[in-house]
Amino acid sequence: MRPDDTRPVTPYVPPRDLASRVAARTQNTGQEAASSIMRDRIATIYTQDPTHTAVVTHREPVGDTVDIQEKKLGSNQSPEIEQNQWQQYHSAWQDYYQKYYERYYIGQVHKARTVLEDRVRETQSHTIPSAATPQGNIHSHDNSLDKNEALFELRSKLLESVQTSAKKVRKSRHFIPITAAGLVMVMFLFLQYNRILFANVQAYVSPGSIDPQNIIVDPNTDAVVSQDPKLIIPKINVDVPVIYDTQPDYNSQMKAMENGVAYFGIPGANSKPGQIGNTVMSGHSSNDFLDGGSYKFIFALLEKLAPGDTIYANYHGKRYIYTVTKTEVVKPTDVSKLVYATTKPVLTLITCTPLGTSRDRLLISAEQISPNPATALPAPATDSGPSTQQSIPGNSPTFVQRILGATEN
Repeated sequence: MRPDDTRPVTPYVPPRDLASRVAARTQNTGQEAASSIMRDRIATIYTQDPTHTAVVTHREPVGDTVDIQEKKLGSNQSPEIEQNQWQQYHSAWQDYYQKYYERYYIGQVHKARTVLEDRVRETQSHTIPSAATPQGNIHSHDNSLDKNEALFELRSKLLESVQTSAKKVRKSRHFIPITAAGLVMVMFLFLQYNRILFANVQAYVSPGSIDPQNIIVDPNTDAVVSQDPKLIIPKINVDVPVIYDTQPDYNSQMKAMENGVAYFGIPGANSKPGQIGNTVMSGHSSNDFLDGGSYKFIFALLEKLAPGDTIYANYHGKRYIYTVTKTEVVKPTDVSKLVYATTKPVLTLITCTPLGTSRDRLLISAEQISPNPATALPAPATDSGPSTQQSIPGNSPTFVQRILGATEN
């Protein structure tokens, strides 16, 4: 300032933007320090090769300002940075960012953990049990409640799922046709195989309904019986009428078996109780539920008879006692098994087997033991010549066989 200058002296005020930059640099001193460390590491990379020139920038705070100093290393030639130096350069920066973000995320995890611990402590403070309630009882009660609630929730979800599925099925346009087809199929199977079902049920319940009057204690006793012809088998609870007024053809036999057991007299096997020869009787072990009669399952348990079992036949007011000698399964057309020469009065019972079908025939043979077989009457005069019978009668046709027009089974 010149001596003759009379203008007032105005103090120097730094520019507004410069003051702001200085304040910002002062607040971010920590960040600048970290940046300086990275610059030093980079400078170190360059200084490893004395042939290259590197510039190291070092900042030192001076008062309210930051003094930036630059130092040159090496010669004044332009540096040619090699590949390994670039790799070291990038590695240094990657290390820096890695440590920075590690600290950042560790801090966030610690903060979240602190918040969760505070919430747990707050929750526990609201659920402190009273001094009058034992701690063990509380835990056991809570456990039982948890189990019950879990089971109830599971049942509710299952029920809801089933109901939802059922609603979807009912609303489906395929539900009615599929249901109708299923019902038709069930009805068809029932019509075709109902005799198997009913026969097995009858065979299962029959032993539990034995009438004690059918059990004869002393078979040698000459008991007085009625004139009604009957067949009694105590072992399988059979007490059934015998229809002697019948013919050996299929229709006559099926009609007679609706009212009891049918006499199946054929040439060579047409004796009656008390006569020498074979007395043959046939009965149902099963039959279709549409067929009439109350004796459709009278021989359902006939296959349980074994040699030594006793059979009683009442005929003309007299009781004849037989003992089983053998059992045999034959084909329906094997009629010759019934015709054979004998000097004793014998009895043969016939039924279908296996149970519920008419595939084969079961023959139960028995010999008379009382009255004395030596006093038996001779065989009928017609007991000569071969039998012309084609098959042994069985069950009525099944549902499918009736549709196809079959008349015998």
